[in-house]
Amino acid sequence: MAVTLEEAPWLGWILVKALVRFAFMVANNLVAIPSYLCYIIVLLPLRLLDSKRYWYLEGMMYKWLLGMVASWGWYAGYTVMEWGEDIKTISEDEAVMLVNHQATGDVCTLMMCLQDKGLVVAQMMWLMDHIFKYTNFGIVSLVHGDFFIRQGKSHRDQQLLLLKKHLENNYRSRDRKWIVLFPEGGFLRKRRETSQSFAKKNNLPFLTHVTLPRVGATKIILRALVARQENGSPAGGDAKELDNKSKGLQWIIDTTIAYPKAEPIDIQTWILGYRKPAVIHVHYRIFPVKDVPLETDDLSDWLYQRFIEKEDLLSHFYETGAFPPPKGHKEAVSREMTLSNMWIFLIQSFAFLSGYM
Repeated sequence: MAVTLEEAPWLGWILVKALVRFAFMVANNLVAIPSYLCYIIVLLPLRLLDSKRYWYLEGMMYKWLLGMVASWGWYAGYTVMEWGEDIKTISEDEAVMLVNHQATGDVCTLMMCLQDKGLVVAQMMWLMDHIFKYTNFGIVSLVHGDFFIRQGKSHRDQQLLLLKKHLENNYRSRDRKWIVLFPEGGFLRKRRETSQSFAKKNNLPFLTHVTLPRVGATKIILRALVARQENGSPAGGDAKELDNKSKGLQWIIDTTIAYPKAEPIDIQTWILGYRKPAVIHVHYRIFPVKDVPLETDDLSDWLYQRFIEKEDLLSHFYETGAFPPPKGHKEAVSREMTLSNMWIFLIQSFAFLSGYM
């Protein structure tokens, strides 16, 4: 497509801005990630003396790193508008987030919109594709205890066993409380055709804006972390780690991400900022885990229903520019999520000062 004389200065400015942003991102990573690793090494004796305090400090530094990633999009004009139930009210409870997956920018969006939810980000565990292990942030996620899952039928059973073991060894021992899961098992554009073919064969709804979820990881998480009472004592895969104060996993947060004009933002755009400012919309629904069936078939039906509802939510959003109101309400209320510029300045300054030291 030819560039007119009127467009040339604008495109030149976009290119210069993208190069400056990329240079800053590289510098940011070169100081922040090695500094995080150095602090982790220095604090290792504390892990032996007081592991809870050690993982608290690690979690705070992890939150700061994710805050830096969030700031790249924030200063490019990619902001978040939140809809539905207020998840701040359950920020101190254990919960799992079920999120639709459209692009790599989904992760960045969550990094941004969860920053103001108390200690959620510090105490969060992510389940993400194994390819992220080989990114610049992979070493941080490995230290923090995130789980990298390999996709594909040939790996599925083994990966679920590894996930169960990972949760037993790392979830409560590191004082984790929230888990982020993308049940679709891949990006919408890559899985849509396969999902629609599966739906046709099994007499399931034809979905366009989401794909049918996979149940394996969700089942493992619920069975491992939901507290069950048997003979007066907790039971479940991670029951040995439950203390008297823990209530186990209590909530499932059905999270739906919508982009303007159904055009997802990928991580390259998030970093370089060459796309015009946009508002990303995130909708939440909270379900008590006690109301969720744990048997495979019933759980599959429950998950399918959630993604059918996501389809309806997204269809309404793309038609009207807003999510529908909750039952019993005439209009939906949105909340603008904001980041503190002073807080971003402080964590960035701390990172560069640490890198200098």
